[in-house]
Amino acid sequence: MNDESRSAERIQMKIDAKDFRVREGDTVDLRQWPTLVDPIYSSKEHYRQILDDHVLRLSAQQQLLYASNRHSVLLIFQAMDAAGKDGAIRHVMSGINPQGCQVSSFKHPGPAELQHDFLWRTTRELPERGRIGIFNRSYYEEVLIVRVHPEILEGEGIPNRPKHGKALWADRYRSIANLERHLQANGTRIVKFFLHLSKDEQRRRFIARIDDPEKNWKFNLADLEERKFWKQYMKAYEQCLGATSSRDAPWYVVPADDKQNARLIVSQIVLDTLEGLKMTYPKASADRLEELQAIRAQLE
Repeated sequence: MNDESRSAERIQMKIDAKDFRVREGDTVDLRQWPTLVDPIYSSKEHYRQILDDHVLRLSAQQQLLYASNRHSVLLIFQAMDAAGKDGAIRHVMSGINPQGCQVSSFKHPGPAELQHDFLWRTTRELPERGRIGIFNRSYYEEVLIVRVHPEILEGEGIPNRPKHGKALWADRYRSIANLERHLQANGTRIVKFFLHLSKDEQRRRFIARIDDPEKNWKFNLADLEERKFWKQYMKAYEQCLGATSSRDAPWYVVPADDKQNARLIVSQIVLDTLEGLKMTYPKASADRLEELQAIRAQLE
């Protein structure tokens, strides 16, 4: 066995995406989904070995995605504050060519965005073929924060808005599901991550941000106010995950109390998704090969 094989064997581990996937039609009770599981890694060095291996393989797959130019990939990250979305995106995608990847973050919609339907602003940021798009929050905010704070709806100018709350959310779930089916049919593979953080771990991370001067900028009073609505958010997430996870656009509930473990789970799922596309580099035609040989002869 050569050194490369020994290295690969050392970092080999078992991550089964099905353990974290919400099956289509499931009723979701987040109390039954862990926020912490046994770590996949045995040490910080081992964690780095596994992540580096994933990043290297993701880089190779991203080049294939760009070269084959047949698919695009959309990764959606949703979570409570301090769950680690930014860190997961930064570490997992660290080896991706910036030219083949775009990250979009969505906050409260502005005046121009409120003049359109709720899917408009995110649809504009969808990745083109050959590229990976990452949504740090997404159109799902419209069935999460808007559900917890329904007063936001007053600014959206929806005509003939259903008075019964369930009908409104059912309409939005249906719109989202229809969009994702359309995208899937046209070559966009969608993978959605809910980073599942416990309330106690969020408290610890908030305190750490306050205690570390270099992280003070990450915390504001609004984060503390939103924490008061924890139960309402969990209910909104449960309804959303159950209503919008499908075979072609699945939700994965990733235990997020251990940041390193969460990153390894996310990177493995992204890698499985890309490898599942079974991409190959385009084959040159006979005419193209003849042309290339002629060019080579000139260069020599």
